[in-house]
Amino acid sequence: MAQSRHGVRKEQSSKITALVVDDNMINRTIHHRLLDNLGIESEVVENGKEAVDVHCSGKKFDIILMDMEMPIMNGIEATRRLREMGIRSMIAGVSSRSMEQEIQEFMEAGLDDYQEKPLTISKLISMIRKMNLNC
Repeated sequence: MAQSRHGVRKEQSSKITALVVDDNMINRTIHHRLLDNLGIESEVVENGKEAVDVHCSGKKFDIILMDMEMPIMNGIEATRRLREMGIRSMIAGVSSRSMEQEIQEFMEAGLDDYQEKPLTISKLISMIRKMNLNC
């Protein structure tokens, strides 16, 4: 077992994979770098429709970081569609929205976790530990 400098473990033969879904380029870059710092291989897309499309093409991810508010297809609808497609990846909502009703609707769409932006290494490690994935 290899251990990263952040104390998260993963067998060397299999890497955790993540999909970052956010319409904001700065957020995509930050989330991609945080994942990279933990040794997690990630791909980025700009909206919920692209997240659904990438899964339709046959790709699978261990974790999906899903923004709530995006053009074309928002995070709530994308999460709902992914769950309807049978996607069992951990989906973590990541948003700057803090209204209880909005967060509840997002959770009910099929989220496994919700984190308020900004996402940090410690929040990311907490999510990974919740899903029993180690990197």
